[in-house]
Amino acid sequence: MCHATSSWKISPAMAGAALSLILGGAALAQSRPDAENGRYALSNTADGVLRLDTRTGTVSTCNNNSGTGWACYAVPDERAAMDAEIGRLQSENEKLKAELVQRDSSTAGKTDEALPKSDSLKNGEPKVAEGGRKIEIPLPSDQDMDRVMSFLERVWRRLVEMASRVQRDASEGKI
Repeated sequence: MCHATSSWKISPAMAGAALSLILGGAALAQSRPDAENGRYALSNTADGVLRLDTRTGTVSTCNNNSGTGWACYAVPDERAAMDAEIGRLQSENEKLKAELVQRDSSTAGKTDEALPKSDSLKNGEPKVAEGGRKIEIPLPSDQDMDRVMSFLERVWRRLVEMASRVQRDASEGKI
């Protein structure tokens, strides 16, 4: 029986090529975050990659920091904040409805019969507040009316002057 011996000798050039393939493959693997069997959808951005987790809907920004490799940070989810606020408002609404039902049941016997309808404008008398005092609304004085009229006259004159200037400028071709 003959024993064959083989010796493997690797030249430095071959070792360098193998090392470069190994390191090149690792660098290629570090060029982008792993897409993990289609779970993530990746989109390039100016400063890295935007990663969408297709299972959970989480969005992350991924950056390749020198020395540390890729790091992904979750983008704040406005939808989750809105859902939380909607849930809070719904529970508050239910609480207020229950409180309103409780109030209605405690005052149910007090207002069972209808109140008589009356027209408060028919009487012509001012309404009376507590303590028998009359509520009066003062009318503007003649001086107040004169001030309002002079203001309106000034506004009208300015408006007419402005319209005539626009018409004059239009006829002269300035507009």
